[in-house]
Amino acid sequence: MLPNVPSRGEAPTMAIERGLSRLATVDEAVIRAGQACRDRARRRASMALGSCRTSFTGGVSIMAIERGKVTALHGNRREDVEARIDLACAHRAAAKLGFHEGICNHMTLMLAGRRDRFLIGAKGMHWQDATASKLLVMDDHGKVVEGEGDVSITGYCIHTRIHLHHPNAAVVLHTHMPYATALTAIQGGRLEMMHQNATRFFERVAYDEDFNGFAFGTEEGDRMASIMGDRTVLFLGNHGVVVVGPTVADALDDLYYLERACQVQVLAMSTGRPLRIIPDELSRATRDSYSNRHYNAMLLLQAFKDEFDRTQPEYAS
Repeated sequence: MLPNVPSRGEAPTMAIERGLSRLATVDEAVIRAGQACRDRARRRASMALGSCRTSFTGGVSIMAIERGKVTALHGNRREDVEARIDLACAHRAAAKLGFHEGICNHMTLMLAGRRDRFLIGAKGMHWQDATASKLLVMDDHGKVVEGEGDVSITGYCIHTRIHLHHPNAAVVLHTHMPYATALTAIQGGRLEMMHQNATRFFERVAYDEDFNGFAFGTEEGDRMASIMGDRTVLFLGNHGVVVVGPTVADALDDLYYLERACQVQVLAMSTGRPLRIIPDELSRATRDSYSNRHYNAMLLLQAFKDEFDRTQPEYAS
């Protein structure tokens, strides 16, 4: 539903002034709440760092944390610890939501300030078992430079290429989640603008129509990245979806709402009745009205962290 629609008898200019006033209030609340989320993340990272026993080997610090290890390339970088915790949380959240497929999908994060270092889960790691310390660091050639385990060849070939080519892909999530994948398996499958959740992706989706088998070479990742361009969602024909974002929170939030939009569409299509398509102009306006999307994304990630802190605290170890 679009905000700030004039009430009956209200002049449009009055509605605009009222809307601007509300936005100012919302912005202040967003700033305060966003800072609260950041403060909680810093406290969580500080607790992890505070429980470390630090040793140095060849200039690389190795931090032994309760129930596991967290390593960092450039000393005890707080942002690396936070990144590990965020990505481990995203893995477990996606598993809880049923977005995983066995052990075969991947989530990656480009370490801050390093275009040649990426966090990724080890081959064979189930998403529900992800922890901050289990995540590997691989380089842009697919070599594991930190952690124990191997990297999936398809994870390397797809993810590193999208990270390197996409202007806003600090985080890359690739899943075969059921409803989104169902749309990739039908002729001409498209995310239709027939629900408000779908409108947040208006003009943000790219479609790869050519299934080329498994991505066993970086040229396949390059091809996917080329089709994706600067869009934030890529539907892979007969395969699955890729979602990218500047933060784990943003990417996970989009992944969640993408699957929900696809679920509504598939269920609506199953009735055999015509879909009620939202006009482009209204879809665009609704998309643009999501001014607090990043704030809500932070809250969603924080909600999962709060739940896992209570029920699965080892995720942050």
